[in-house]
Amino acid sequence: MSVNFLNFNLHFTMKLSDLLSKEYILLGLDINTKEGVIEKMLSLVSNHPNLVDNEKLREDVLKREEEMSTGIGKNIALPHAKTEAVTQPILAFALLKKAVEFDAIDSQPVRFVFLLATPEQMLAQHLKLLSRISRVASKEEIRNRLLETKDPASVLSVFIEEEKAFPEI
Repeated sequence: MSVNFLNFNLHFTMKLSDLLSKEYILLGLDINTKEGVIEKMLSLVSNHPNLVDNEKLREDVLKREEEMSTGIGKNIALPHAKTEAVTQPILAFALLKKAVEFDAIDSQPVRFVFLLATPEQMLAQHLKLLSRISRVASKEEIRNRLLETKDPASVLSVFIEEEKAFPEI
Protein backbone atom coordinates (compact mmCIF):
# COMPACT_ATOMS: atom_id res chain seq x y z
CA MET A 1 0.00 0.00 0.00
CA SER A 2 2.74 2.50 0.84
CA VAL A 3 4.38 1.90 -2.54
CA ASN A 4 1.16 2.80 -4.35
CA PHE A 5 0.76 5.83 -2.11
CA LEU A 6 4.28 7.01 -2.93
CA ASN A 7 3.77 6.43 -6.65
CA PHE A 8 0.57 8.43 -6.50
CA ASN A 9 2.43 11.32 -4.87
CA LEU A 10 5.17 11.25 -7.48
CA HIS A 11 2.65 11.68 -10.28
CA PHE A 12 0.23 13.92 -8.43
CA THR A 13 -0.02 17.31 -10.12
CA MET A 14 1.25 20.10 -7.94
CA LYS A 15 0.23 23.27 -9.68
CA LEU A 16 -1.03 25.85 -7.22
CA SER A 17 -4.12 26.28 -9.37
CA ASP A 18 -4.87 22.55 -9.02
CA LEU A 19 -4.42 22.51 -5.25
CA LEU A 20 -6.35 25.73 -4.60
CA SER A 21 -10.12 25.91 -4.89
CA LYS A 22 -12.66 28.70 -4.41
CA GLU A 23 -13.72 27.42 -0.97
CA TYR A 24 -10.20 28.06 0.33
CA ILE A 25 -9.79 31.62 -0.92
CA LEU A 26 -10.68 34.66 1.18
CA LEU A 27 -10.71 38.20 -0.21
CA GLY A 28 -10.81 41.32 1.94
CA LEU A 29 -9.92 39.50 5.14
CA ASP A 30 -10.13 42.14 7.86
CA ILE A 31 -7.90 40.93 10.70
CA ASN A 32 -5.24 43.07 12.37
CA THR A 33 -2.76 40.57 13.84
CA LYS A 34 -0.44 37.88 12.52
CA GLU A 35 -1.89 35.39 15.02
CA GLY A 36 -5.43 36.25 13.99
CA VAL A 37 -4.60 35.81 10.31
CA ILE A 38 -3.03 32.39 10.90
CA GLU A 39 -6.01 31.25 13.02
CA LYS A 40 -8.44 32.39 10.32
CA MET A 41 -6.47 30.52 7.64
CA LEU A 42 -6.52 27.37 9.78
CA SER A 43 -10.26 27.82 10.29
CA LEU A 44 -10.72 28.21 6.54
CA VAL A 45 -9.29 24.73 5.87
CA SER A 46 -10.85 23.05 8.91
CA ASN A 47 -13.28 21.05 6.74
CA HIS A 48 -10.81 20.27 3.93
CA PRO A 49 -11.16 16.63 2.80
CA ASN A 50 -7.37 16.11 3.04
CA LEU A 51 -7.27 17.24 6.68
CA VAL A 52 -7.49 14.50 9.31
CA ASP A 53 -6.47 16.39 12.47
CA ASN A 54 -7.25 20.10 12.90
CA GLU A 55 -5.42 20.46 16.20
CA LYS A 56 -2.26 18.77 14.92
CA LEU A 57 -2.25 21.06 11.88
CA ARG A 58 -2.65 24.12 14.11
CA GLU A 59 0.13 22.91 16.40
CA ASP A 60 2.53 22.22 13.50
CA VAL A 61 1.85 25.51 11.69
CA LEU A 62 2.30 27.53 14.91
CA LYS A 63 5.45 25.60 15.82
CA ARG A 64 6.94 26.39 12.39
CA GLU A 65 5.99 30.06 12.80
CA GLU A 66 7.74 30.20 16.19
CA GLU A 67 10.95 28.90 14.62
CA MET A 68 11.04 31.75 12.11
CA SER A 69 8.47 34.09 10.63
CA THR A 70 6.91 32.92 7.39
CA GLY A 71 6.70 36.51 6.19
CA ILE A 72 8.82 35.94 3.06
CA GLY A 73 8.95 39.54 1.85
CA LYS A 74 7.12 41.58 -0.80
CA ASN A 75 3.98 41.66 1.39
CA ILE A 76 3.67 37.85 1.32
CA ALA A 77 3.29 35.40 4.21
CA LEU A 78 3.44 31.66 3.80
CA PRO A 79 2.52 29.86 7.03
CA HIS A 80 3.22 26.19 6.37
CA ALA A 81 3.94 22.78 7.85
CA LYS A 82 4.97 19.27 6.96
CA THR A 83 2.51 17.36 9.07
CA GLU A 84 0.77 14.07 9.75
CA ALA A 85 -2.44 16.11 9.98
CA VAL A 86 -3.01 15.93 6.20
CA THR A 87 -3.19 13.04 3.73
CA GLN A 88 -2.43 15.17 0.65
CA PRO A 89 -1.36 18.81 0.22
CA ILE A 90 -3.69 21.57 1.35
CA LEU A 91 -3.43 25.13 0.05
CA ALA A 92 -5.43 28.21 1.02
CA PHE A 93 -5.04 31.87 0.06
CA ALA A 94 -6.21 35.14 1.60
CA LEU A 95 -5.92 38.72 0.47
CA LEU A 96 -5.97 40.96 3.53
CA LYS A 97 -8.05 44.14 3.53
CA LYS A 98 -5.14 46.03 5.06
CA ALA A 99 -1.52 45.11 5.62
CA VAL A 100 -0.64 43.27 8.85
CA GLU A 101 2.73 43.19 10.61
CA PHE A 102 4.12 39.67 10.18
CA ASP A 103 7.79 39.98 11.23
CA ALA A 104 8.66 39.53 7.54
CA ILE A 105 12.28 39.23 6.43
CA ASP A 106 12.02 42.59 4.63
CA SER A 107 10.18 44.21 7.59
CA GLN A 108 7.21 45.00 5.33
CA PRO A 109 3.66 44.20 6.42
CA VAL A 110 1.73 41.42 4.68
CA ARG A 111 -1.35 41.50 2.41
CA PHE A 112 -1.04 38.12 0.65
CA VAL A 113 -1.23 34.97 2.78
CA PHE A 114 -0.83 31.38 1.61
CA LEU A 115 -1.35 28.47 4.01
CA LEU A 116 0.35 25.26 2.89
CA ALA A 117 0.31 21.88 4.59
CA THR A 118 1.79 18.71 3.14
CA PRO A 119 2.21 15.19 4.51
CA GLU A 120 5.47 14.53 6.37
CA GLN A 121 6.73 12.11 3.71
CA MET A 122 6.32 14.67 0.90
CA LEU A 123 9.39 16.75 1.77
CA ALA A 124 10.53 17.29 -1.83
CA GLN A 125 7.04 18.29 -2.97
CA HIS A 126 6.67 20.55 0.08
CA LEU A 127 9.86 22.41 -0.80
CA LYS A 128 8.87 22.64 -4.47
CA LEU A 129 5.45 24.03 -3.56
CA LEU A 130 7.00 26.62 -1.23
CA SER A 131 9.33 27.61 -4.04
CA ARG A 132 6.52 27.81 -6.59
CA ILE A 133 4.37 29.98 -4.32
CA SER A 134 7.32 32.27 -3.72
CA ARG A 135 8.18 32.41 -7.41
CA VAL A 136 4.63 33.22 -8.52
CA ALA A 137 3.68 35.62 -5.72
CA SER A 138 6.95 37.53 -5.72
CA LYS A 139 6.17 38.93 -9.19
CA GLU A 140 4.85 42.46 -8.81
CA GLU A 141 2.52 42.02 -11.79
CA ILE A 142 0.90 38.99 -10.15
CA ARG A 143 0.45 40.75 -6.81
CA ASN A 144 -1.12 43.73 -8.62
CA ARG A 145 -3.50 41.42 -10.48
CA LEU A 146 -4.43 39.68 -7.23
CA LEU A 147 -5.18 43.06 -5.62
CA GLU A 148 -7.67 43.72 -8.43
CA THR A 149 -9.52 40.40 -8.09
CA LYS A 150 -13.17 40.61 -7.10
CA ASP A 151 -13.93 36.97 -6.32
CA PRO A 152 -12.23 33.60 -5.72
CA ALA A 153 -12.72 32.53 -9.35
CA SER A 154 -10.66 35.49 -10.56
CA VAL A 155 -7.90 34.61 -8.06
CA LEU A 156 -7.79 31.10 -9.51
CA SER A 157 -7.62 32.56 -13.01
CA VAL A 158 -4.52 34.57 -12.08
CA PHE A 159 -2.75 31.41 -10.87
CA ILE A 160 -3.91 29.30 -13.84
CA GLU A 161 -2.65 31.87 -16.32
CA GLU A 162 0.68 32.34 -14.55
CA GLU A 163 1.37 28.62 -14.24
CA LYS A 164 0.67 27.70 -17.87
CA ALA A 165 4.36 27.69 -18.71
CA PHE A 166 5.50 26.04 -15.46
CA PRO A 167 6.60 22.40 -15.42
CA GLU A 168 4.72 19.91 -13.27
CA ILE A 169 6.22 19.29 -9.85
